[in-house]
Amino acid sequence: MPLKKSWVTSANSADHPFPLNNLPYGVFSTTDSDPRCGVAIGDMILDLQAAEAAGLVDMGEEALFELPFWNEFMEEGPAVWATLRNRLIALLQEGAEEQKKVEACLVPMADAEMHMPFMVSEYTDFYAGRHHATNVGTMFRGAENALPPNWLHIPIGYNGRASSVVVSGTDVRRPWGQLKGPNDDAPRWAPCARFDIELEMGAIVGTPSDGPITVQEADDHIFGYVLLNDWSARDIQAWEYQPLGPFQAKATATSISPWIVTKAALEPFRCETPAREVELLDHLKDCGPMLYDIDLAVSLRPEGGEEATIARTNYKEMYYSAAQQLAHHTTSGCPMNAGDLLGSGTISGPNKDERGSLLELSWGGKEPLTLPSGDTRSFIEDGDTLTLKGAAKGDGYTIGFGDCTGTVLPALSDPFAR
Repeated sequence: MPLKKSWVTSANSADHPFPLNNLPYGVFSTTDSDPRCGVAIGDMILDLQAAEAAGLVDMGEEALFELPFWNEFMEEGPAVWATLRNRLIALLQEGAEEQKKVEACLVPMADAEMHMPFMVSEYTDFYAGRHHATNVGTMFRGAENALPPNWLHIPIGYNGRASSVVVSGTDVRRPWGQLKGPNDDAPRWAPCARFDIELEMGAIVGTPSDGPITVQEADDHIFGYVLLNDWSARDIQAWEYQPLGPFQAKATATSISPWIVTKAALEPFRCETPAREVELLDHLKDCGPMLYDIDLAVSLRPEGGEEATIARTNYKEMYYSAAQQLAHHTTSGCPMNAGDLLGSGTISGPNKDERGSLLELSWGGKEPLTLPSGDTRSFIEDGDTLTLKGAAKGDGYTIGFGDCTGTVLPALSDPFAR
């Protein structure tokens, strides 16, 4: 599928992340307006509240864009999603008859502040990247026991905190917690010293379900995707995770990119999951290409320093697709809601420079990274800004997500000091 030309000329560059082929959904505000739903097109944002009021977008009797989040629209389902997308393409494509009316509803992206694009109902984080799971397992259990016995059979996950999901650009405070090293007699109370990121994709559930659904049905329920950074306190995690898994180590923050890239925009980039070493049970079997070819990168900028890319990988490295993760999530009868967020798990590739966490990149701190400035990093230091980037490359166009960025602030003074 080639580039679709828009009368918004900035959208027609091959490298611009928001061409007419994309049309991602977000929530923005300006000095003159409260937060509202918008659609990215080139360097502009189409104000959907204004477009709906002007009669340019009519989704039926109910106004779907009066509130500053996309949940109500998501609940309408795939047919309504397709109707809006087709209408937006008609309004923004080259030669559109209603161009003048639409121009009045455009806001320069440079004048906008981005907000959470949807209300997160629930948040589940998975551990579904084989290279990451193998690397971490090798570090802690040895190569012969790297993968848990269940790993090749089901997508492992845990229920996280929806309340701590934040939009890109939100600062992240280094957490306090209980720490206990392997040679310590007892735990101590201290700020995290091994703070980390995890490069992930987040899948957003659009339509609710109330009972088990198939992998194909699960794919139909997914509304779109965001970049996701699962901030992780590795030293807190090492002490707390046995036997029930992550808890406070993962509760500080989870950052997401500001624009929801719809599944429709990603259709040309579908690809197959890897070959299966162990055959999956019927309810999890692959039923077509459910992953996406999306280039991903992580960069680190020290306070006052220059940004440097520290890892590059691709979403197609995942072992389980978001559809398989969602289908598995429903097998117990667990209801899923519009706005549920599924983190893919850390996305790493087979090579060292393709590892999606500092834990892997520095091999647990034993092999510190050297930045172009000469600074070294085993884990994140105060003042560091971490940025995730993602893009799918099409025929003369790019599908981007907007950066997923966060700066780490120093830990607070001891909150329990007396």
